[in-house]
Amino acid sequence: MSSTQNNELTKVGKRFAFKQIIAMLMAVLILAFVVYFNWGIEHAKSVLAGGAVTIIPHIFFALKAFRYAGARSSEKVMESFYSGEKMKIVLTALLFALAFKFLAILPVPFFTSFCLVVAMPLLTPFFIKH
Repeated sequence: MSSTQNNELTKVGKRFAFKQIIAMLMAVLILAFVVYFNWGIEHAKSVLAGGAVTIIPHIFFALKAFRYAGARSSEKVMESFYSGEKMKIVLTALLFALAFKFLAILPVPFFTSFCLVVAMPLLTPFFIKH
């Protein structure tokens, strides 16, 4: 079995990861919509920022982590997952810093959205078929 990016096993992983990312994006947009009508635009912007700080690193992780698959590529699989996770953590920290430095963030809606999106990968496997 080939260890290239076009491997069928990598396609399955990427497909599921991107379904999770779409679910995260939909949850953030729905939450921002609800928050906008209840508390206004500033709260909704904070919700969107909190979601973006989580979703953007997840996208990069999915692209990096699902590059290889198969028993012959087990070292490459582990290496791509570890490097993808490191990249996700660094990117999350960087986006946090940029959000707090350059955006007018309201902490409660920002962290509510952030926590919702962080928890979603734990819940989506129950609702999304592989």
